[in-house]
Amino acid sequence: MTVRQLALPELVEHCLRLGVPGIGLWREPVKEYGVEAAAALVRDAGLTVTTLCRGGFFTTDGWEAENRAAIDEAVALGTDTLVLVSGGLTPAHPDLPSARARITEAIGALAPYAGERGIRLAIEPLHPMYASDRCAVSTLDQALEIAERFPAEQVGVTVDTYHLWWDDRAPAAVERAGATGRIHSFQLADWTTPLPAGVLNGRGQLGTGAIDLAAWSALVEKAGYTGPVEVELFNDELWARDGAEVLEETVEAFLAV
Repeated sequence: MTVRQLALPELVEHCLRLGVPGIGLWREPVKEYGVEAAAALVRDAGLTVTTLCRGGFFTTDGWEAENRAAIDEAVALGTDTLVLVSGGLTPAHPDLPSARARITEAIGALAPYAGERGIRLAIEPLHPMYASDRCAVSTLDQALEIAERFPAEQVGVTVDTYHLWWDDRAPAAVERAGATGRIHSFQLADWTTPLPAGVLNGRGQLGTGAIDLAAWSALVEKAGYTGPVEVELFNDELWARDGAEVLEETVEAFLAV
């Protein structure tokens, strides 16, 4: 998503050129290109699909079929992790307790299907400003309260610096998640202000904002996480630029922080 302006073949080409070993893919461009074709493209290049994003939105109609499809796509792509954005408030679930109860129930129904196929569900808590429309799970503690109801090999969490940096309870939650093997994904993005209109596409390039990304990386490493580290930037200014240039800049920023 950081360089969504690149078509998948271009993305693969430039990742190979820059020594980026893995790609976190999103379902929309994968389906547009073709799931099997995308899997072959990445596999033949010797790259890894680190995660597939996204499943979730459990408070909306049709969630079960859509999430089972997402799990099947993850299998086809060769990744073991499906990131979940759980969903916000809806007429059927108009308050946070109701929405979170629905999310927990849905994940419970989905986890065995994922586990049978070797796919881990990674609940991603989103910053509270998204609680009403995108994700009623706002803190890592809330995500763990749901995940810990299920086997760790089936349900864990995503640690995303953009969404968690503000929460002074998050470091203890990272330690808790690491102790039980539930950190299934780790993503970096910086926080810059002022936020743009709509706030969704305000993720800053690494090292340009308020988050101590090196400290977060050390925290997650200390918790025992040894998996891929993804960079996920939603940023209109970055998307308007040349994708290869943005990817080069991102690699440099990643190494710097």
